[in-house]
Amino acid sequence: MPLAEKLNHAAGEGRRLPVLIEVRLDPTVTKAGCDPAELSRLVEGVLLMPRLELRGLMTVPELTADPQQARPVFQRLRAMRDAVSQQFHCELPELSMGMSRDFEIAIEEGATQIRVGTALFGARHSR
Repeated sequence: MPLAEKLNHAAGEGRRLPVLIEVRLDPTVTKAGCDPAELSRLVEGVLLMPRLELRGLMTVPELTADPQQARPVFQRLRAMRDAVSQQFHCELPELSMGMSRDFEIAIEEGATQIRVGTALFGARHSR
């Protein structure tokens, strides 16, 4: 939770910083985010920080040839959001999931934020 503490401090007096918690639902070691087993503990900690406003959850699924394979990941994140929202009696309206190749599926599964940089600007070029 050191990052949450840094964000809480950086937000400054009299301000609330809206944040999402990234959940690592792809077991790939290079992925960021909290382990699903740690989510409740992290949510509880963030909710206690006076300058952070927890708005929801986010995830990045494994990149696969078939975008439909992301659907169970999106469904799982939505279920996790609903469970911690009920557990802590707090609204978590945001679900950030889905990118250029799977955003339609993410929207069908409840995404409120998507990342579509590649669709708008093209693939990244290595420098």
